[in-house]
Amino acid sequence: MKRRIRAAVWTFATACALAALVAATSPTSAADGPGALQVEGKAPGFAGATTWLNSAPLGPAQLRGKVVLVDFWTYSCINCIRTIPYVRAWAQKYRDQGLAVVGVHTPEFRFEEDLANVNAALKRFQIDFPVAVDSRHAIWRAWGNRYWPAYYLVDGAGRIRYHQFGEGDFDKMERAIQALLAEQRGAPLSDTSLVAPIARGEQMAPDAGSIASGETYVGYRKADNFRSPERLRAGVAQSYTVGRLALNEWGLAGRWQVGAESAQALEAGAAIAHQFSARDLHLVLGPGEPGRKLRIRVTLDGKAPGADHGSDIDAAGEGVIDGTRLYQLVRQSGVRQRRFEIRFLDRGAEAYAFTFG
Repeated sequence: MKRRIRAAVWTFATACALAALVAATSPTSAADGPGALQVEGKAPGFAGATTWLNSAPLGPAQLRGKVVLVDFWTYSCINCIRTIPYVRAWAQKYRDQGLAVVGVHTPEFRFEEDLANVNAALKRFQIDFPVAVDSRHAIWRAWGNRYWPAYYLVDGAGRIRYHQFGEGDFDKMERAIQALLAEQRGAPLSDTSLVAPIARGEQMAPDAGSIASGETYVGYRKADNFRSPERLRAGVAQSYTVGRLALNEWGLAGRWQVGAESAQALEAGAAIAHQFSARDLHLVLGPGEPGRKLRIRVTLDGKAPGADHGSDIDAAGEGVIDGTRLYQLVRQSGVRQRRFEIRFLDRGAEAYAFTFG
């Protein structure tokens, strides 16, 4: 979940604290709500997009006179994923009232630069609004953005009037949309109710008050709390073992090669274990090569997950890696500390990062 607001490589607590600081110090942040839509500056636009999906390229001429919601996201970010039902609902509800939603897909991992992966994500999440593909981070830098997700509300004159960082506060974001649309139209909206999208699987809201585990990267560049007795060796094939783990510790078992962003299983039967405490556990995984389908088996405290299985496996813990994306592997009815283990029944799988909900 990269930075719950995914910013840099920060923990949930740090990100939330920063979001609160930003909200407290900015006159048009979510903390103020829609009553304070001062001008923050000129919107930089979308020059530098490597390509556009769902639309021809959009610029000032195409967007003039519209209220524009700019959504910075990346498709494996759980915080972005959980906001998609709301963004999709806003795009649909307010399209005929002058709102244009523009997604800016700026990758965190290298695999998110792959256009086929991004297209698959748009299909998976049923995204039909325009998306500027920002694989070189040109738009990200132009806007001075640092967060996934991040939202900027732009008026018909191309000026930023509101911003919000991170998931949540959907009511404040929608009230700001309504206020700016009313201003643009010169009349109040007839329908000021708030959307209430139905979210399923990994898109459901987190049990934020019960999360005691933070994002955990598997690649050596950002790996923390690694507790296999063998030293983590960067870029070298190595056999690992994993024993008892304390909360938020993790380890590898079997033969692995750990790269900067991910670790690759070099043999069938290789495994990863993580001691966690949260309702949901997600893991960003890939098959190593496009088109492969690799089998996995998940256990909780050494047993099949049963009713606590996530949407990407069954009650026996069985599942298939069929693309490089976020997989929901655990959804518990309650929250308690558990030992999660995933065993890769075929060689070649890549693991990137754990997130929780």
